[in-house]
Amino acid sequence: MVEDKSSSSLRSGATDKETGAVKMSATAYVTMRRKILDNAWTVGFQATEVEISELLGMSRTPVREALMRLQQEGLIKVAPRHGMRVLPVSPDDMRQIYQILTSLEATAAELTAARRLNAAELEPLRRATEAMDEALKADDLDAWARADEAFHTYLLDLCGNEMLRAVVLNFWDRAHRARMVTLRIRPRPINSTKEHSALVTALCNGDIAEAGQLQRSHRERAGEELLGLLTRLGLSAL
Repeated sequence: MVEDKSSSSLRSGATDKETGAVKMSATAYVTMRRKILDNAWTVGFQATEVEISELLGMSRTPVREALMRLQQEGLIKVAPRHGMRVLPVSPDDMRQIYQILTSLEATAAELTAARRLNAAELEPLRRATEAMDEALKADDLDAWARADEAFHTYLLDLCGNEMLRAVVLNFWDRAHRARMVTLRIRPRPINSTKEHSALVTALCNGDIAEAGQLQRSHRERAGEELLGLLTRLGLSAL
C-alpha cells in the first residue's frame, strides 16, 4: 500500500500544532498560578483575558484554558466579560488544608520509613535540613522557606505513592500564600528545623511509628501556630 505523503504531512502538522497549543496552555497556567501563590497577584486582583494575554505575550485561547484550571482549583473566579478575580483563602480554609496535610504527610513519612532507604537515598532530606539551619544562621527567611519546601517535596518523592504526592502538593501550594504572608511576622522557625532533623533520624532507623508521629506533630504545631497568628492579627482572608 502506498502512503499518501500529503496526508502524512497534514497529520504531522496538526500534531505539532496541538502539541504547541498544549505547551502554551501549560505555560500560561504555571505562570499565573505562581503569580497567585507568591502574592504577585494579591487577593482581589482582577484582569481580563485580553489583559492577561498581552501580559504573557500569547493568544487568548491558552489563557482561557489556564483560567479554567485555576478556577477548578479554587484560586480564582472567572466571570463573563469581567475576566478573573483572585479569591481569598480564609482561616477556615487553612484549617481544613492543614488537617489534610497533617494526615497525608504523616502517611508519607510512614511509607518512606517502611522502604528502609539507605543514607545515600535519604541524603536530599539531610541536605535540605542543613540548608534550613544555614539559612536561619544567616537570617535569610526566604532561603529557609525554599529549603523547607524542598524537604517536604523530597519526602513526598521518597514515599513511593504518586497519587498521595499529587494530592499533597496541590494542598501544599494552596497553603503557600498564607505561609509567605506570615513568614516574617511569626516566630523564627527554629522548632521546624529541629523537627525535620528528628524525622530524618527516624527515617534512617526505619522507625515507621516514630516517623509518622514526628511528621504529624510537626504539621499540627505548624498549623496551630499559623492559625493562631491569623486570629491574633484579625485576618479574615489571605
